Amino acid sequence: PRTVEVGHHDLVRLHTYSEIESVRRSDSGGFVVGIRRRAAYVDWDKCTGCGVCQEKCPFKVESAFERGIAPRKVIYTLSPQAVPNKPVLDAEHCRYLQSKWDMQAGRIPSVDKQGQPASPKCGACAKFCPTGALNWDQQDTLVEEEVGAVILATGYDLLPASRLPEYGGGELKDVVDGLAFERLLAASGPTAGKVLRPSDGAVPKHVVFVQCSGSRDPERGVPYCSKICCLYVAKQAMLYKHRVPDGEASVFYIDVRAGGKGYEEFVTRAQEEHHVRYLRGKVSRIYSQDGRLIVKGVDTLSHRAVEVQADLVVLATAIVPRVSTPAVAGLFGVAADGNGFLVSGDEEMAPVESGAEGVFLAGAALGPKDIPETVAQASGAAAKVLSLFRRRRMLETTAPA
Repeated sequence: PRTVEVGHHDLVRLHTYSEIESVRRSDSGGFVVGIRRRAAYVDWDKCTGCGVCQEKCPFKVESAFERGIAPRKVIYTLSPQAVPNKPVLDAEHCRYLQSKWDMQAGRIPSVDKQGQPASPKCGACAKFCPTGALNWDQQDTLVEEEVGAVILATGYDLLPASRLPEYGGGELKDVVDGLAFERLLAASGPTAGKVLRPSDGAVPKHVVFVQCSGSRDPERGVPYCSKICCLYVAKQAMLYKHRVPDGEASVFYIDVRAGGKGYEEFVTRAQEEHHVRYLRGKVSRIYSQDGRLIVKGVDTLSHRAVEVQADLVVLATAIVPRVSTPAVAGLFGVAADGNGFLVSGDEEMAPVESGAEGVFLAGAALGPKDIPETVAQASGAAAKVLSLFRRRRMLETTAPA
């Protein structure tokens, strides 16, 4: 609802499917921001978002949004609740665009055997589009916006599974990360909310969650705690038990860090009311054997080695900065710490101020955060922008003629 409200607000101008390319200071003390809007090959002014093009497209590729557990069409919307809900074309995998560009470059003949002009292959999306919204010649566009202040809220990524070879290194289909499992639980996800194994579509009867997968591990992962994992693992385990009442959920943890009002009680409810089994210990290895996953670890309470057979393993992988965050920080002159997260000018007394005039920070760009803290920071950053504008207006009205 919030994103839809933003999309329809008269005073909000969205630049989606876009990235910042340049920044310079304006005469008024703000910024002139150069924005590159990537070619979608769809005229969004003509497009109604009916979805016919996606339905008729015959080709599929791996979906990054679905975390690799389901494919998407070559023409697709970026997410089920995208705002605006208009598709974009993946030029790299589009048969029509690739053959068209090959003809223009002389890599394949531009005429057929009869000497007639050849047509690029496929193009099914354009043939069936009721409004003629496909635009094969669309190019990236550059626009400039003059703004008074900037809020950097670049979000986060998850530690790549390839950095965890002891847990399968991303090669075991039934070892997924927390975001992938979230998509399995979502009604808008690839399985419409049914918990099914990616490898064979079977209902997993035993799901094992591995907390601190790469977190608090300076040798192979990151040295810090990712903060939100204990709570979302408890939530996902409870949701799994709701969807698969006869299923079993086990959680391997180093220790539970549930700091916040009602947080500890939430984890306790998962254990006592939903019978989620918590095993205190670090998982050393995950491998496949006879169609099941073997999770090996140590229970540090009983000082015994533990070997659990699972149908699905969910890794609570470490939260890391977005790949683009260092470049954004460089554009706006904002400092980053040794882990790549943005750093405020004064973390104690000015946690949302970057130290650069007119640039404010919010959310997981600064480090791992839960929803309430992120919302509070976003509200604080917005208030700081309003305060800055008020000061500038007062200076303008009191300045000598």
